[in-house]
Amino acid sequence: MHSSAEQGSPYDVIIIGAGFAGLYGVHKAASAGLTVLGLEAGENVGGTWFWNRYPGARCDVESVDYSYSFDEDLQQSWTWTERYATQPEILAYINHVADRFDLRRHYRFEQRVSAARFDDATATWTVSTEGGDEYRSRFVVFATGCLSAPIKPNIPGVETFAGEEIFTARWPEEGASMEGKRVGVIGTGSSGIQVSPIIARQAEALTVFQRSPNFSVPIPNRPWTDEEQHTIRATYRQRREKSYYAPAATPHASIQTKALELSAQEREAAMEDRWNQGGVLFNKVFPDQNSDITANELVRDFAVAKIRAKVENQSVADDLIPTDHPIGTKRICTDSGYYEMFNRPNVSLVNLRREPIEEVTPTGIRTADKFIELDTLVYATGFDAMTGALLRIDIHGTRDTRLGDTWADGPVTYLGFGIPGFPNMFSINSVGTPSVMANMAVHSEQQIEWVIDLIEHCRANGLSRAQAREEAAIKWTDHLMEVAEGTLFVKANSWYLGSNVEGKKRVFMPYIGGFGNYRRYCDEERENGYPNFELS
Repeated sequence: MHSSAEQGSPYDVIIIGAGFAGLYGVHKAASAGLTVLGLEAGENVGGTWFWNRYPGARCDVESVDYSYSFDEDLQQSWTWTERYATQPEILAYINHVADRFDLRRHYRFEQRVSAARFDDATATWTVSTEGGDEYRSRFVVFATGCLSAPIKPNIPGVETFAGEEIFTARWPEEGASMEGKRVGVIGTGSSGIQVSPIIARQAEALTVFQRSPNFSVPIPNRPWTDEEQHTIRATYRQRREKSYYAPAATPHASIQTKALELSAQEREAAMEDRWNQGGVLFNKVFPDQNSDITANELVRDFAVAKIRAKVENQSVADDLIPTDHPIGTKRICTDSGYYEMFNRPNVSLVNLRREPIEEVTPTGIRTADKFIELDTLVYATGFDAMTGALLRIDIHGTRDTRLGDTWADGPVTYLGFGIPGFPNMFSINSVGTPSVMANMAVHSEQQIEWVIDLIEHCRANGLSRAQAREEAAIKWTDHLMEVAEGTLFVKANSWYLGSNVEGKKRVFMPYIGGFGNYRRYCDEERENGYPNFELS
């Protein structure tokens, strides 16, 4: 059994997770002269890109933006091969960063954290793992990811299936052949939409089981040209500066004119341009499309016409077009040939709202209308988002307060970092931050820098505890909802609200007022000496 007691004193900081945020946290803490330990459940670095190895997995933010900006040499020396990198290339990049800055030496891998407990008397945390190891630290940083706790659907007979069963979020490292197999994919969120066209090209038959259709925009991926690579490198600093206070932490913004202030021709041209740029950029054609239903419906009608033009059978198109939410209020997916896939003779769609699954059997799935024989079942069923990974750990704060009980009526944080009753504990990219609404690479850097600055402030001033004030956290959490209420986002049953998890309290979890505005709040808190934290 490992124990940090062996070394006589606790670490300054333990960082849990080895994705973009965790790795940078370890680097930043070590560079600040703090003693740091990284703990990671996987056997190597990568975070979400270590686990999500399914074919077709790629980021919906351009690779030159979805990368670290803290080191100019790193930025200038790494070459991204395409506009939107796939999982293997992103994972290779993260491994390169870990090697370049020698970060693995600070980590213990295959250490899934099961509990964390704060000791009031010594103002230290004890972090326990499933393997029975314990580590102590003054501060603990949870960089556990906002989309890292996979959900298995609660379907009768789901445990009885005798064929191959695969989660997109835990795809086998050695891969999985679908050649000549009868495959079922349950789920049509981002991973289901990305993996299905690839399976369709290999499988004898593919059945897609869809509960809720999502809007998806083609991702016009291609290699960067030499000329583009040169321009990116020459203007990288300006590109980053444009991103640091931008609404989504990327250099792209909506056009400045509201949808209805343009002529029909100008609107059409703007939407066509953004559709061709591809992916999530289509979510910000007009500045008012996520707050004004009339503007939103213009964008929706454009997308619907695009879908109908791709799908030959219009009754299938009817089933693929969402009618339950304004476009963009559930995250717009990105795809390579998803809608066209339904024109293939070996692909069929089951609309679960009309034809629900009655049971999974050892040999397939029985719906209300028919029995579908399957060799392989792929679960693309999403995550317990934002809070799931944190609440799966048994966390006890001051006076033995349990985080699960504290958050029973919904999560309450100050700026996402601080949770009242849990001193010296910080959550990264969590509920209360823009999180998934922004470019997570730049977002992670901002989060980590802010937290390490606060830890250094405590160290420099002889302070042993930092805890968010309860009134500040309640005020911030109310502000999240106020900002969300001013948009169309609250009209969708989305994972932003926790609607995909049975029994989860519906609270709008991300800060939707834009990354730049959020960053200014954080800057102000730091510049004013952390007035909304109890420091002692």
